[in-house]
Amino acid sequence: MVFDVDGTLADTERDGHRPAFNEAFAAAGLPYRWDGDDYGALLAITGGKRRIEHYLRDQGVPGQQADELATTLHASKTERFIASVRAGSVPARPGLAELLDELRAAGVRLAVATTGTAGWVRELLDGLFGPDVFELVLTGDDVPALKPDPAVYQQALLQLELPAQRVVAVEDSANGVRAAVDAGLRCAVVTNDYTRDQDFSGATVVCDGFSRDSRRPLTAQLLLES
Repeated sequence: MVFDVDGTLADTERDGHRPAFNEAFAAAGLPYRWDGDDYGALLAITGGKRRIEHYLRDQGVPGQQADELATTLHASKTERFIASVRAGSVPARPGLAELLDELRAAGVRLAVATTGTAGWVRELLDGLFGPDVFELVLTGDDVPALKPDPAVYQQALLQLELPAQRVVAVEDSANGVRAAVDAGLRCAVVTNDYTRDQDFSGATVVCDGFSRDSRRPLTAQLLLES
């Protein structure tokens, strides 16, 4: 099983990324603030730097200036997000640790395929789950295009040396589903507050959490049939 990170393994968007973006804006003396609704809409754009640049252009910042400012702001945001991860402010989603234990006990190979950057992804995974849970971790730094492009899942299949029909992706968003399905994978969706109303066409199963009752469709329909 190959897991997305943001919103899937942890509620990083709510507990970490949005506050860090706003802190970076404030530190730069900018008037921008993203509330929950603003941020929910911006999640349609994958990649933090791309998200900032898109927003700046909408605010009338010229193209080259928007690109340069987005690079600076994203670096500042990443530092602040990593600090929150180290402080333990971004917990794993409820029930997830138990699910991972069940999967490992059943001999299921576990991997990660995310658009997040390596600088914070590995810190988060090691802090929440330890360094040895996932045999492969691919980030947005490892591929030429971000989700909904399927590149990160295609790369995962190559490195795991598995055919697509042997792999299940676990995602939280419509963009993630598109990436997984376009790579030929079955996809289980575990929604969160930001994504529960998105269009998950193409997903094999949709769950509302990782608690034992919520995840039963995932383990029954995907793990046991694999």
